[in-house]
Amino acid sequence: MLAYIIRRILYAFPILLGVNALTFALFFMVNTPDDMARMQLGERYITEQAITTWKQERGYDRDLLWNDSAEGTEKFTDTIFFDKSLALFSFQFGQADDGRDIGQDIKTRMWPSLAIAIPVFVVGLLVNITFALMMVFFRATYVDLGGVVLCVVLMSISSLFYIIAGQFLIGKVMQLVPISGFGEGLNTLKFLLLPVAIGIVSGIGSGSRWYRTLFLEEISKDYVRTARAKGLSEVRVLFQHVLKNAMIPILTGAVVVIPTLFMGSLILESFFGIPGLGSYTIDAIHAQDFAIVRAMVFLGSVLYIVGLLLTDISYTFVDPRVRMDG
Repeated sequence: MLAYIIRRILYAFPILLGVNALTFALFFMVNTPDDMARMQLGERYITEQAITTWKQERGYDRDLLWNDSAEGTEKFTDTIFFDKSLALFSFQFGQADDGRDIGQDIKTRMWPSLAIAIPVFVVGLLVNITFALMMVFFRATYVDLGGVVLCVVLMSISSLFYIIAGQFLIGKVMQLVPISGFGEGLNTLKFLLLPVAIGIVSGIGSGSRWYRTLFLEEISKDYVRTARAKGLSEVRVLFQHVLKNAMIPILTGAVVVIPTLFMGSLILESFFGIPGLGSYTIDAIHAQDFAIVRAMVFLGSVLYIVGLLLTDISYTFVDPRVRMDG
């Protein structure tokens, strides 16, 4: 078991290094530091001295990968790649282009993102699985047909519609909760109820239909027929056998949302004025603050790889054969 975990951790490092190198190439070779300076300062009436000063203040005045004028290890360490890219591995995010501390911003903004993402993830997963099991239990009936139709309808509606409709009906017409904003302490709950509810409802269609497909595939296998032949009830077959054997694809689907638990929802946070990491990233893109965007891309990559690692480890508890084959 320990050797399996160590192998998975060692596999993660070259992947993360490759993502980091690709991100560096996209940010610094496609958009040069001079281009970044012009974006921040404005395209018109910008002098070369202003561009040089901007780059010096932010450490963009060095060579990209190799510094021939330096000596010893500084040939590599006194470069933009080492200072701006490799430093991210120690979670030194540096400063934004406007001077803010990115690390401090992340620590502050991660809590509003988690306050939305965790309830949406946990409650949404339970609702989707329960609804899918109900459709499978009543398969080939009008209940199943109605559930499938409802899932297709929910899938066909844009998430923006849920947000706008929810803000209008629940926030403006009924005035049950605020339309946007964020509070402190227990006062935060009234600002979270609507975005969390919208996040759950908007995912029911695709989630429930996917889980229904998984359960229908499992329920047609031989071990299910054997369980029925032994006299087990349909409810016990579904929960004790079908759900258990479908855990690996369920875990695989759940890992996709792990980065969003920390990174936040870009659309929900932006529309509801929640100061999380999602809106932080959107604001940085609008402001063309490449330091923040680069840090958030790296952080998202780390979280996704950690999620894959946790998924691989969880497989060993669900199916011991994975441990032997891995």
